[in-house]
Amino acid sequence: MSETEKNLETAETTGGSESGDQAAAPSELEVLKTQLKDQQNKYLYLYADFENYKKRAIKERSDLLKFGHESLSREILQVADNLDRALEHTEKVDALVSGIKMVNQQLKDTLGKFGVTPVTSLGQKFDPELQEAVSQEKGTNSQEDGTVIREHQKGYTLHGRLLRPARVVVATK
Repeated sequence: MSETEKNLETAETTGGSESGDQAAAPSELEVLKTQLKDQQNKYLYLYADFENYKKRAIKERSDLLKFGHESLSREILQVADNLDRALEHTEKVDALVSGIKMVNQQLKDTLGKFGVTPVTSLGQKFDPELQEAVSQEKGTNSQEDGTVIREHQKGYTLHGRLLRPARVVVATK
């Protein structure tokens, strides 16, 4: 039998035989009510903490599923970069060029299915959160100061989170 049950039983059995007991019984009852209220509050706090834990665990699992293939995506991007470089340096072998272009497009489509999207840089204002400036060059009169004029390496995001910054050349006056 718990302490609280013993106290309730004692209060019921003594119930009013002496006037001193009557004064003590209500105070005991008040103490028990206070203890019960404290226990209920503790329960509510623990329940709220557990609910917050469940929500946090669901979010962490979702993030793991969403961003779990981040390292794989980075590695595949190296392959895509090499295909881009190969296309830039091919001779006039049309069938080879056509084949490499198809493979390159297929690779980029596959990456897109998993949330990997390229960062648009050329002609845009330099953004240090999405781009890494590797050098500066004097721009033409039509190019504003701080505009990206060349891209050494494309940048990519994974579901909106930066996977790799674009490596760019920025125009200066």
